[in-house]
Amino acid sequence: MYAATVFLVLPICLALAALTDFLEMTIPNRIPVILLLSFAVIAPFSGLTLIEIGWHLLAALVVFAVCFGLFAMNVMGGGDAKLLTASAVWFGFNTSLFEFLVFTGYFGGVLTVLVLLLRANWAKFATIGIPLPQTLMSAKKVPYAIAIGAAGLISYPQAPLVISTIKGLGL
Repeated sequence: MYAATVFLVLPICLALAALTDFLEMTIPNRIPVILLLSFAVIAPFSGLTLIEIGWHLLAALVVFAVCFGLFAMNVMGGGDAKLLTASAVWFGFNTSLFEFLVFTGYFGGVLTVLVLLLRANWAKFATIGIPLPQTLMSAKKVPYAIAIGAAGLISYPQAPLVISTIKGLGL
């Protein structure tokens, strides 16, 4: 049960956040809450020391501080900030977090260009019958949870929590 939680909670939450952000341009608050609470429940059973768990919490705090600053400057949405913070706790303060954040930036840049191209060519897509969510076309923001989700899915296998769980399984 523990291993299934480690292997499934973050990926499923990231996928759901990406999907809802694409379709509705919003990230439900319950997704970051589920990520934070499930980490709090499984962390004592993870095989990580208290110091390592502290590093995980510090990672979330640092990411939150940066995201809060970006939110205050109106550069980042609140849902994206919450999702990044809640995801960071699963990575910890190490190279896997850095990898996650770098991939998020790269994917976010590509996503932004794609969304701008879609918006510029909206009429062409509409005339050939390709359905795109109206919120994607009318909103002035980018569904960044798609980039966060993709980066998380690529980076998560290198997270200490996953590696510790795999070692615990004897694989």
